Amino acid sequence: MKTAKVTVVPYNPAWRSDFEKIKKELENALCGLIVGIEHIGSTSVEGLAAKPCIDIDVIIENYSVFDNVVEKLKEIGYIHEGDLGIKGREAFKYSDKPYLQNHHLYVCPKNSEELHRHIVFRDFLRSNPDAVKKYGSVKQTAAQLFPDDIDKYIQYKSPCIEELYGACGLK
Repeated sequence: MKTAKVTVVPYNPAWRSDFEKIKKELENALCGLIVGIEHIGSTSVEGLAAKPCIDIDVIIENYSVFDNVVEKLKEIGYIHEGDLGIKGREAFKYSDKPYLQNHHLYVCPKNSEELHRHIVFRDFLRSNPDAVKKYGSVKQTAAQLFPDDIDKYIQYKSPCIEELYGACGLK
């Protein structure tokens, strides 16, 4: 589903508890099948402006449990969408969860390169206030320039992301 309107807002401390609510629902459904659940993306970094959507990685040991995870997630309203072109990250959509903050849900095996990238980038930003300020500013500018075009928003912020990836060893 395409983003209708690109909105970037200042960091909201409630995102931490919003994540915890989603995590609790997921843990209850996936008990015994997963290694962990990580809050990733811009909403996981204190002080970083973000689109108000929580990004979540559910971590599995390996794909041997994946079919069971898909079934358990289906029972609580999530539908598997495939990897959407990104190896090592399976996306899920949902509807009818008005009691939870808008979120993106992914399932990754613990040895996934995509999971590694998410965690390294998040942890780098969490420990680098200057990078947070720079990246947040670029995101806000991108949203102002391209409020109706998520692809151009992403394209505008890509050079900044690439620079930050280099700074944290992801290049």
